[in-house]
Formats: sequence, structure tokens, C-alpha cells
Amino acid sequence: MPKIAQSPEELLTQQEALKLSGLEFMQAILDGTNPGPPIGATMGYRLHAVEDGRVVFRGAPEFNVTNPMGTVHGGWYGTLLDSAMACAVMTKVPAGSVYTTLEYKVNILRSIPLGLQIDCIGLADHVGRSTGVAHGEIRGVEDGKLYATGSTTCIVMKIA
Repeated sequence: MPKIAQSPEELLTQQEALKLSGLEFMQAILDGTNPGPPIGATMGYRLHAVEDGRVVFRGAPEFNVTNPMGTVHGGWYGTLLDSAMACAVMTKVPAGSVYTTLEYKVNILRSIPLGLQIDCIGLADHVGRSTGVAHGEIRGVEDGKLYATGSTTCIVMKIA
């Protein structure tokens, strides 16, 4: 079960992180060896599955992520999709390299009811020496409905 970092000291240092491939890094968060980032607790989702080129986050939007109209804020969809898609890219990044999102696009297809468990699936389409491309979707766990889709481009940088 993933645990969430409660302070900056609990996160891996850059030197520690660079010793791991992106897949090893993500698997260590999933199995609880290394803590996950606090954004998951803030936004109400956790890492649920990791494999080469694929990441799944699971969670449910609650009232704290609503807009003034009482519906799930678009930023919640975007943050969740950015996490899943970029982490899917990360699973393909070799040890000694890092990545970051250059751009992402989100299409919200329908409103997610508060409290509905969703899976956000990120799939890497291409990861090379300098760029990574991925796509993602948010689906209801029980109803199987597609709530949003997204795509991203990431930069990959060898630094060690």
C-alpha cells in the first residue's frame, strides 16, 4: 500500500532517485518502500497499479475539489491526468535521467459525481532520449463510464 510523504525529508534525494529507473522508482512507491508525493492526499487519489508504460491512479473527488457551482473543478481532472500520463512516461525513463511535463491537454466529457471511485490510466505511447508522449483516461470503477481523456508531451533529460 503506498504511503504519502509527510515532510520533504521523507522524499528521496535526487541522488537516491537517479540510481533507480523510472519503473523501479514507481514500483517502490506502489509497494510502500518509498513514499509518494503529498499531492495525492491533497487531491484524493493514490497510486493503484504500475507496469512498464502503464500507471493507474485510483481515487474519488470530494467536496474539497469542487468549483463554486459544486461540481468537480477542471483542475482536478487535469492534475490527475497529468500525474498518470507523466508517470507512465516515467516508467520508461532509465536510471540517471529525469523527466517533466512540457504540455498536456484534457478533454472533460462529463461531470464525475462526488464520491465516485475512478481509475485514471496513463499509457506511454513513445519515450525516447529527449521526449515522451502519453495519453490517459479517467473511468468510473463501477460504472465503466469515460469521464475525461488527455494527452501529454514530456521532456526527458539525462543528468547522471
